[in-house]
Amino acid sequence: MKIAVCISHVPDTATRIKIGGDGKTLDPSGVTFIINPYDEFAIEEALKTKESLGTGEVVVITLGAEPAKETIRKALAMGVDNAVLLKEDVSRDSLGVAKALAEEIKSQNAQLIFMGKQSVDYDNSIVGQLTAELLRYNCVSVVVKLILDGNKIIAEREIEGGREVVQTSLPVIITCQKGLNEPRYASLKGIMAAKKKVIEEKTPAQYIPSTEIVSMNLPPAKKPGRIVGNDVSAVPELVRLLREEAKVI
Repeated sequence: MKIAVCISHVPDTATRIKIGGDGKTLDPSGVTFIINPYDEFAIEEALKTKESLGTGEVVVITLGAEPAKETIRKALAMGVDNAVLLKEDVSRDSLGVAKALAEEIKSQNAQLIFMGKQSVDYDNSIVGQLTAELLRYNCVSVVVKLILDGNKIIAEREIEGGREVVQTSLPVIITCQKGLNEPRYASLKGIMAAKKKVIEEKTPAQYIPSTEIVSMNLPPAKKPGRIVGNDVSAVPELVRLLREEAKVI
């Protein structure tokens, strides 16, 4: 079975982000990039599935520029077999990303696709669903437990206030949530092997964007905290501030 994993090259969540000089893009200088954390669960589930089947191939697909190869190498070091970089220097909106991924998944003839439930840069949480719609594949999102039984998929997914169990069949796109598994660390052997693996470069499917980033702005700085007292006598003032200023009660 051909298993595909779609991953993102994203800024580390601990990195201090700066807006570029054009006011529309991020300034990459000094920024540490990583595999999108939710995509690590997708990689691990793909590898576990291949191991349980005893056969198959796991290919990782990324849309991005040359620096994305660093992230791809990390996935290869974890045990992924092959990698494809859909090389493009410009950023796309979610639909544009989905169209590029859908065309490559179709080219790979992959029937089981894993993605993170969202990327931690733009947090749109819709690329998996859009890609499935373009391919006419089934889709289960925010998955925390997965069972593959032949052509049948039984998945447990998070919903507001609880969890639900759903059943579907291949071909399918699974978007992965924290708790699905514990991603493995790359071994020294895996790291050395990853250096020798070839990352295939392709031109992504063309796309005319339907949205445009007009401007980017950092959120306003938080207001400093205030101490209104140090004993029970401060409670009425605290309640007043919470009601009239913070407006949380």
